[in-house]
Amino acid sequence: MTFTLSSHNVIQYLRKLGVCSLEDNVAVEELPVTSGKNVNLLVTTFQEYRPGENTAKHVLLVKQEKNISARGIPQEFFQEWLFSQMLQKFPVLGNIAEIASLVVHFDEENSILVRNYLGEYLELGKFYQTYNIYPCEIAAAIGTSLGVLHRATFNRREYRDFIAAAPQGQFRYQFYNPAQGIESISPDTFGEIASEALQFYILYQRYESVEAAIAKLATLWEPCCLTHNDLKLENILVHSRWNQLDNCLVRLIDWEACAWGEPAFDLGTVVASYLRMWLESLVRDPAMELEESLQLAAVPLETLQPSILALVQAYLVAFPMILEYRRDLIEQVVQFAGLVLLHQMQQSIQYRKHFDNSSICIFQVAKALLTNSQESISTVLGISKSQLLGETFTNFANKQNLVRLYQSKTYLRGC
Repeated sequence: MTFTLSSHNVIQYLRKLGVCSLEDNVAVEELPVTSGKNVNLLVTTFQEYRPGENTAKHVLLVKQEKNISARGIPQEFFQEWLFSQMLQKFPVLGNIAEIASLVVHFDEENSILVRNYLGEYLELGKFYQTYNIYPCEIAAAIGTSLGVLHRATFNRREYRDFIAAAPQGQFRYQFYNPAQGIESISPDTFGEIASEALQFYILYQRYESVEAAIAKLATLWEPCCLTHNDLKLENILVHSRWNQLDNCLVRLIDWEACAWGEPAFDLGTVVASYLRMWLESLVRDPAMELEESLQLAAVPLETLQPSILALVQAYLVAFPMILEYRRDLIEQVVQFAGLVLLHQMQQSIQYRKHFDNSSICIFQVAKALLTNSQESISTVLGISKSQLLGETFTNFANKQNLVRLYQSKTYLRGC
């Protein structure tokens, strides 16, 4: 029988593991989750070393997948644990460990994962929403982190074989190709979504060029390095003192979907996250033309373009040799950004069951990114591909060095 975690038994569970001692004072907080698929508990331990001295504090995030008994052997957190094990087995991947969060314990039988909680970090989406600023330094830190991850593992068979390990009692037959089209409408679809949301499927099926572009992207997909595969803004954290640090500005969390994959998909997912901030701020008026609605967005694309450009440039500086193997990398990044927007729209429809005028705008932008990627590069980045490569590698030639793979300490500026 599967053990069900709760705020009432989590302390006893952690003490049994030896993560908490009987002497620790422990506080437990249940965190809200948007998907509803996990139980997330924040556990803070206080231990007094000597009377009169400060209390030491350790914060852990304990999460359990819901409804695991109906799905057989749980896999929800297996990949995140496997990723953590890989970093320990191959210490040369030092900087990758620096941008992730340490896994303390994994209970495969009950699908429970315990990892350090990064209390000094904020979700990037909430950071942007709260402060309404989009510093290029943060976007560049994301690009550098991704570039280091992909470069360090690129075409390395030992990493590929390690991350492809299967949970006990299961097998893996192939790598997952994220270049998938939208599922066809079935009789069940009509009972699951609102009638107006069917417009999304009608639009998708109307344009054969969209399906053709996705099919071509699928044929070009070539797994060659370790990829995160879920880099939405909620899974990117920024340090609360980001403007005072020389490194470790960002952390990437929730590695549950990490696998041997396509680097353009990771970068395209982040680009889609920035574009979504623009698209979700559109003025929603059916009387407006698409161009007018896009121009009146509360978060203009021109405000986000410098960050998107900094993201891509930093990635290329950290991993310049990728262009020797992927001459159309930038086009593929733009196409994957469009594909991610489509899939996020479909998920939103299934979750919220609505499709409005702004959704049509998002669809049209996603369509343009997929079917006209070359011209869309300048729309997304604010400059052409030739300008991007010229500026990036002029700066790279002046520096003449790559971002280091091994660990380095974090320092406050001026210290």
